[in-house]
Amino acid sequence: MSGTDGRVADAGGIDELLERVRSGYRRIEPQDAHEAARTGEALLVDIRYAALRDRDGLVPGAVVVERNELEWRLDPRGSHRLPEATGRDLRVVVVCDEGYASSLAAESLHRLGLHRATDLIGGFQAWRAAGLPVLPPPV
Repeated sequence: MSGTDGRVADAGGIDELLERVRSGYRRIEPQDAHEAARTGEALLVDIRYAALRDRDGLVPGAVVVERNELEWRLDPRGSHRLPEATGRDLRVVVVCDEGYASSLAAESLHRLGLHRATDLIGGFQAWRAAGLPVLPPPV
């Protein structure tokens, strides 16, 4: 929004943005995400970039989708969607490295109509710290 002098009004910083975004949905803890994926109730989507996956490993069963492709790959009506993108009621758990970028990604999925999208609190690092399964980095 612009002020009367033409400058953009201060919308706050990233912390305020994250707070606003996260207030729109319920985030999920690592153990709950693991159980939801294990039972087929949720699709884990790893948006970490390749260097982090190569360094730290992979979440078993997670679909890897680079962040810049996320909306195209998960839009159930999109021509570039993943086979797993079956409908707007799909429960998606977005995983990033520490749980920040995934919040913004989940909010973007909400704007696409995926109202059950959420993100993993603490990201991959919290998943690993909880002792949940991790596959070794790809060779």
